[in-house]
Parts: sequence; structure tokens; C-alpha cells
Amino acid sequence: MTAALPRRRLLGYGIGSVGTGIFSAVPGLLLLYYLTDVLGVSAAIAGAVLVIPKAWDVLLNPVVGAASDREAIRTGRRTRLLLAGALTLPVLFAAIFAVPVDSPGFAAAWAGIMFLLAASAFACFQVPYVALPAEISDRPAERSRAMAWRVVCLTVGILVAGGVAPALSDSAGGGRAGHALMGAVVGTLMGAAMVCGALSSRWIASRPGPRPLGLAAALRAARGNRPFFALVGAASAQTLALGVMLAGAPYVATYRLGDYRLTSAMFVCMVGTSAVAVPAWRVLARRYGDVRCYVGATVVFAAASAALHPVITAGATGPALAITVLIGICYAAVQLISLALLPEVVHADTGRTGHAQSGAFTGIFTAAETGALALGPGVFAAILALTSFHSTDLDTDAPAPQPDSALAGLTAGFTLVPALLLLLSVPLLLAYRRLAAAHRRTEEPRSHVA
Repeated sequence: MTAALPRRRLLGYGIGSVGTGIFSAVPGLLLLYYLTDVLGVSAAIAGAVLVIPKAWDVLLNPVVGAASDREAIRTGRRTRLLLAGALTLPVLFAAIFAVPVDSPGFAAAWAGIMFLLAASAFACFQVPYVALPAEISDRPAERSRAMAWRVVCLTVGILVAGGVAPALSDSAGGGRAGHALMGAVVGTLMGAAMVCGALSSRWIASRPGPRPLGLAAALRAARGNRPFFALVGAASAQTLALGVMLAGAPYVATYRLGDYRLTSAMFVCMVGTSAVAVPAWRVLARRYGDVRCYVGATVVFAAASAALHPVITAGATGPALAITVLIGICYAAVQLISLALLPEVVHADTGRTGHAQSGAFTGIFTAAETGALALGPGVFAAILALTSFHSTDLDTDAPAPQPDSALAGLTAGFTLVPALLLLLSVPLLLAYRRLAAAHRRTEEPRSHVA
């Protein structure tokens, strides 16, 4: 029996998620607002700037996953790709928020190109990093512990994104200068966490194989894992809901609650609570079952999101923050359990195919997750465009007056749209439970014969 993993190793692995949490959240939270209300880019064009680079990532991530498996077969590690992404991403991230020219057209092109390059660098880190939990231990309980540490670190990263990043920008007066400062400081923190995670994970021996697979062969091998794709579908719908909420938070804070600085307060309430709730969800999942807790948390998450609609419409800041705390508790379960189930379905697939390929599976998973998170700002931008939202002019710092249709649209986009997406994920979770149980029944006779 493999010994329990020491906490220093779990922390060493998990700390990389501080960086992934920052990059996953900051562009979704601030980039759309930066483009429309700081640089004067129209909502429709700004939405395209956010979606196109991440659409590229959807294509790139499976390629990186297959490359990561090939590297692991050659070297027994995934460190090279991890370091390549960790060292290049901070510079590109800072460049996104450092547009050098006062021109909406140039700003859109610059931010789009820098975001495309940054997303590519992020894929080089994220895909092999997510593959590591399937290889960190032979014991499911230890893999679950590793994911709990990772989720806590991930929530710290999102807390930096939602709490520190807007506050940094605001402390420097907002506008272009404030966002440039935020990009440089937050990019440095992100890079430090990711480099630390890459170097601290070198002890994890990767065991893909028995032979390297090309991308097409890896995808063919993965295609028959039906529980995996049910999990991917559910996680993608939930990530899309989160992406829509991230994009909408600055608009709700500014135009409904009357203070952009409440963006930070809302995310401190949600993510701070989430980090504290992770250990409790681990206990509940062991006692009542992973999927049962997952479904319950998702339904309550959806109900809380819908309950925000009348509260935000009324401009009630206190109740809005209180509901956000409840959302944070549920968000902890959604993050923890989805990530804990991923290495288990990867492990189960080895018995079906005889081929371990965690990089290929995580390439597909992160492609879906990345695409969904990127689509969130695009969906919210589309809502703004359809409801006649007015972007702020470059020559003024005051938010542009908005018609009632835009106020109604941004409120519904932040509350009701995510609630619907979360509810749509529930049938997929139930399908995952059924398919995973059927897979286990199929594999048990094989294990007895062996």
C-alpha cells in the first residue's frame, strides 16, 4: 500500500493552482469591462476579442495533452511543458492590460493578439498540470486529498483575481494606468505560483503508455469513455455559468449597486467562503457520496443565482453579498467534486483500453473547460449588445448612462442565465452516475479473472 502523501508535497503541487485560478478568472472578470468601459471598444467586438483566443485554446489543448503524454514517456516527467507555460505567461498577461495606443480599434487588436498568445502559454502549463493528479498516487483517497489542496489553492487564486486585481486597478486611479499596474503585479504573482508548482511537482512519476499515441489515436482511445464525457458536459455547463457571472460582476457592481469597488467585495464573499468550505464538502462527499453532494450543491447554486435577480434589481447590497456567500459554499463543492472525479474516470479507463493517457484526457477536459469559461464573457457581451448597452467614451471616466433594457439585460445575464446553465448540468451528472456504475460492473468480472 502506498504511504500517505506528506502535506508539503500536496502544497507543492496545489500552489500551481493559485496561478491557474488567477488566469482563469481575471480576463473573464476584468477584460470585457476594460475593453468596453476603459478603451471604448463596442460590446460586440469586445466579446469577439475574448472568445476567439479561447476558441483557439479548445483546439490547442488536446494537442498539448498528447504532447505531454509523449514527453512523459520519454522523460518520466511533464516538467518541460509546465515550465514553458509558467515562464512565458506572466509577460503576455501583463501585455494584455498594457495597450499602448488610444484607439479602440488598435486596443481590440492588441488585446486579442496578446490574449491569444497568453492562452497558448496557459495551455502548456494547465494541461500537464491537470494530468498530474491521476499519477500522484495509486490510492483514490490520496488523489482526493491532492484535489482538495488544489481546490483550496485555486480558490486563493480566484480570490486574488476577484479581490486584489480590481482593488489594484482602482488604487492607481483605474483607467489604462490602473489596469496596466494590475496586469504587471498580478502577472508576477501568477508566474511565481506556477513556477513553484512546476518545480515542486517534479517528484511525481508520470506513467502513460505503454507506447506514445498521436493526437488522433489518443482521441480514438478516449472516445469510448462515456462517463468521462458526461462529466465533461456537466463541468462545461457549470464553467460557462461561472464565466457569465465573472463577466457580469463589474457591470452589476457599477450599474446596479452603484460602486465598481463592490466587484472585489462580491468575490471576497464568494471565494473566501469557498476556500473555507472545501474540507466540509470532503467530509460530506465521503459520507453521502460524491455525485449526491455534487447534484445538491449544483441545485442550491442555481437557486441562489436566481434569488439574486430581485435583490440586485432593488439595489440591495447587503442581501446581495449574503447570497454571494451561499454561492461560494456551493461553488466549493462544484469545483472540488468535479476535479476529484476526473482522475478517477481516467484511472478507470486504463482497464478498458489497456493504455494510460492522462494527458490526452485532461487535454479534452481543459479544452472544454477553457472554451466554456471563454464563452461566458462572449455570452454576456452578446446580452449587452442585444439590450443596447452603451460603451463608455475614451474621453470620460464616468460610466455611460444606460437604458432600462441594458440594466435589465445585465441583471438577468448575471443571475438567471447562470441559474439555467447550472440546472442544465444536473441531468448530465445523473447520467455520469449511471454510466460510471455500469462501467464498474463491467470491469469487476475482468478484475476477478485477472
